[in-house]
Amino acid sequence: MTGEVAHYWRHPALPDVGLLRARYVTHRFSRHVHDGYAIGVILQGVEEFEHPGGVERAGRGAVVAVNPGTVHTGQAGGPDGWAYRMTYPSVEVLADIAAELGLPRGTPAFPSPVLDDADAARRLRAVHRAGERGDALAASTMLRTAYAGLLLRHAARFPSAGTPGARPALPPVVRDARDLLHASLVDPPTLEELAALVGTRPFPLLRAFREATGLPPHAYLNQARVRAAAALLDEGLRPGEVAARTGFADQAHLTRHFKRTMGVPPGAYRAARGFGSVGARGATEAG
Repeated sequence: MTGEVAHYWRHPALPDVGLLRARYVTHRFSRHVHDGYAIGVILQGVEEFEHPGGVERAGRGAVVAVNPGTVHTGQAGGPDGWAYRMTYPSVEVLADIAAELGLPRGTPAFPSPVLDDADAARRLRAVHRAGERGDALAASTMLRTAYAGLLLRHAARFPSAGTPGARPALPPVVRDARDLLHASLVDPPTLEELAALVGTRPFPLLRAFREATGLPPHAYLNQARVRAAAALLDEGLRPGEVAARTGFADQAHLTRHFKRTMGVPPGAYRAARGFGSVGARGATEAG
């Protein structure tokens, strides 16, 4: 592949798992989070990404495992870019597999976002190939086997809420501000208005919000809009209507933010759910 290309589709047996096969050179993922996990294998080149632990680099054969709610970026770590196959399972998918394995209850967590695991890399590639063929039985079998191996070999403790190591609860002002942003995607308050609504001042709210979520309120709002847009696209709504319903200025504005987070434009994402057509399996190319 000489240019940039991305194919996004849903796992043929598990709709809660998204699959992305892509090569990027100049594309950069902005600071973003996923509700679920981002787990995949680097096929070529080097991906570089910011992570709470610092800047990470994943080269050919490395497995990437980003936990839910973790703010991260993504860009080329060299002039030739990188190619990878990614899977995006929901928290429920990995929690169910962990429970079947008899692992401690709670949300699975990977302490390191870059793993050296040739067996997992091989299995993740096989998951993708089976998914591309539409082989639901093989793809689901391989996916569960790949995730089970990762959980057994690399997952840390599985903390439940209220136990040591669990993700801390959001401060009340941050939780209230977050809820207000989710409720006002189309017409959000200013920072001053948001602070007044939750009973604090703008700068303390900004600082507390960034510390708790990893993003300032305006960037968090854009992430919430993208997630809401994805849910509407899942229902078959067209990108123009989705943009209007989620607070983006127009379809171009939606496309810019959606691709920076999801890796594909909204039309390709929608096509991957069987609505309309944007090339094979929601393919997009540039350059």
